[in-house]
Amino acid sequence: MTRQAAVALALPAGFRPGDILAFHRRDTQELAERVTGDTLCKGLLWDGIPACLNVRFADRMASADIVLDAEPACDLEPRFTTMVRRMLGLEQAVEAFEVRFRDDPAIGSLISEQKGLRVPVTTTPFEALSWAVTGQQISVAAAVSLRRRLIAAAGIRHTSGVFCYPDAARLAHFAEDDLRAAGFSTAKARTLLALARGVAGGELPLDAWAQSASVEEIRSGLLAVRGVGPWTVDYVLLRGFGWLDGSLHGDVAVRRGIQALLGTEGRVGEAEAKEWLARYAPWRALVAAHLWAGKAVAY
Repeated sequence: MTRQAAVALALPAGFRPGDILAFHRRDTQELAERVTGDTLCKGLLWDGIPACLNVRFADRMASADIVLDAEPACDLEPRFTTMVRRMLGLEQAVEAFEVRFRDDPAIGSLISEQKGLRVPVTTTPFEALSWAVTGQQISVAAAVSLRRRLIAAAGIRHTSGVFCYPDAARLAHFAEDDLRAAGFSTAKARTLLALARGVAGGELPLDAWAQSASVEEIRSGLLAVRGVGPWTVDYVLLRGFGWLDGSLHGDVAVRRGIQALLGTEGRVGEAEAKEWLARYAPWRALVAAHLWAGKAVAY
């Protein structure tokens, strides 16, 4: 038995579907995400059930549906609509940001060139968290390859043929050796397992946090896990929760983008980047996203 839900959402003027599609096009082998034209097909687990999400963009509308391989325990529609809106960044106040800083001498031209830019958000906060750990201190290409091996190791496939990104409950049953065999370092394997088991066991209730927790509650909960630092937390807050004010001054690509904007020869350090980004609160992470987009970095 399968179950399906669908939603159609009007998109604001200037919405950039290409940004959403590019984010999900990072893996050219298309194990868990397939992008064809203006359509995304993504495999995921919905309350542990293999599911296939489809999102199509046309005529300033996003039409999304999800097909589950079994009957879910709870009603699909409200949560599904919320998930799709979050994924597309429709709750992000980018218009207010653009009005506030369109004449800024440092980033005004960047905003003009990338008007309407929103941050694509993962289907679940755990996907962003596990991706952030996977990508720590390695290139995007290496992280995408490692992510692919993780998906393959989980081995969960929807009836459509697409593989599903594993959830915390599935990864919680991995052994450290399973992750090492998939290419993870010992440190990353231990961090990922600690996070997966914390989420699965309720100590790190990411989905509940997304509904009601303060940023500081999320931050303190995640920082208590060995191997999770400020960059990882700020990235997860952005990519998993859609929070636009994390100071991603520890990100190398962000610091290089700042260096290019300032036209300086020397490298921009973390302290300098933190001070520079502070003027753009409460949109510091959105500025980081503009810097990534300007350098075509698929973070």
